[in-house]
Amino acid sequence: MGMIAFARGVLLLARHRPAVRTSLASLLALAGFGFTILLRNEGATGDYWLSTHWRWSQSPEELILAARKPGAAAKPDRVDSSKIGLALADPEWPGFRGADRAARSRGPQIATDWSTRPPRQLWKIQVGPAWSSFAVAGNLLFTQEQRGPMETVVCYDADTGREVWNRQIENRFEDPLGGPGPRATPTLANGGLFVTGATGTFPRLNPATGDIVWQQDLKSVAGRKAPGWGFAASPLITGSDVIVYAGSSGDKGLLAFDVASGRLRWSAAAGTDSYSSPQANTIVGEDLLLMLSNEGLVFLDPVTGKERLNYLWKFMNYRALQQQVVGTDTVLLPTGMNTGTRAIRITKANGQLAAEELWTSRNLNPDFTDFVSHRGYAFGVVGGVFTCVDLKTGERKWRDGRYGKGQVLLLENSGLLLVAAEQAEVVLLRADPDKHTEVGSFKALEGKTWNHPVVVGDRLYLRNSQDAAGYQLPLSEVNRKMENKQP
Repeated sequence: MGMIAFARGVLLLARHRPAVRTSLASLLALAGFGFTILLRNEGATGDYWLSTHWRWSQSPEELILAARKPGAAAKPDRVDSSKIGLALADPEWPGFRGADRAARSRGPQIATDWSTRPPRQLWKIQVGPAWSSFAVAGNLLFTQEQRGPMETVVCYDADTGREVWNRQIENRFEDPLGGPGPRATPTLANGGLFVTGATGTFPRLNPATGDIVWQQDLKSVAGRKAPGWGFAASPLITGSDVIVYAGSSGDKGLLAFDVASGRLRWSAAAGTDSYSSPQANTIVGEDLLLMLSNEGLVFLDPVTGKERLNYLWKFMNYRALQQQVVGTDTVLLPTGMNTGTRAIRITKANGQLAAEELWTSRNLNPDFTDFVSHRGYAFGVVGGVFTCVDLKTGERKWRDGRYGKGQVLLLENSGLLLVAAEQAEVVLLRADPDKHTEVGSFKALEGKTWNHPVVVGDRLYLRNSQDAAGYQLPLSEVNRKMENKQP
């Protein structure tokens, strides 16, 4: 604003003497610079427009901190450890984008007549800023927040939104584009809750109480500083190991810790720049660990960390997306910044893995919004517009519906797509490769929404950097009749 004011002043005062012109233009520039002192930056939109507010207005984080001062909020509840033990034996949504990190819910069929039977709000609360999603076990939700100087892991009651417990660790992360708060999503497995803090804290917590079982520091173990966007990878549990991306040089890209003790078991090279999370998949009959980074896609033995295949596709900017495995041998490597997505086919001969490129397409060109695949087609946001792409060829089928940099979830048994739009709306689409069909929508939250939605059964859980809410989705007539027949 200061530079614009100076330039306009020079043009408007072009006929005046140089000394007068320069002095008055400089005063206009100071006025422009001074005006910005009255504004504070609250991050950027998905299109990289800065979001500003008056400095004297309270931020959502300040409002929640004021509400949670001692005596101002209800005391957290405690839960029966036996109940959480049963739920943790088979958590419905164990972490980031579900059990297979493919963002697909396999619950009952959802009704689409939202005009007559809209989703019912169960609760809505203020939360601290973060781009975390939810992990779900039984009646408990787990997420991460920033509360002032404290990175906070919080457990909420899924029926009421009431806080059950919180665990705070004194660290604060903030960047000018994404704003404050953790980026990763907690992971539930083996009776524990595993958490990646944006500043590098890496604890295992007791999910019933929030007590710390053990804690590591990724900066220390990997020998690096926190990246500019913070440590963002959600933990992955395979067997008796919990694996997290640290992105250090050498063999400290991926770190595998013993689930029980927190001891470092192995580490492996996996690039030095990524916002993605490690992922476990079975490809050509072999269990593999996948990690997408600036170097490309590395395939590792999940038990030993030994490299099985390193597919190089270097990209000198960030990769903030999850790879997609299609069928038994095809992997999609999404890349932002107008680079597109590449499909590769994996083969195995004499115990060795190899990869061949099938296609590379800019038609599927996401930035940091993950896509889903369904029956041979990919669906997701490209440049703020929802898009469908044929996975056989990479050709675009259609492009329609503006939802900003929103996240999508596949409701597989319903053949539907649930979009959490950047503008905090929930939009229901048909997973139809022939045309864009919007069947329902409603305003779910307030504020910018980049977080991944979660659907467990008929429950929808949403959050962003200031609000969280639980909704009950209407079921189709078939599912309603089945429920009524149950004793």
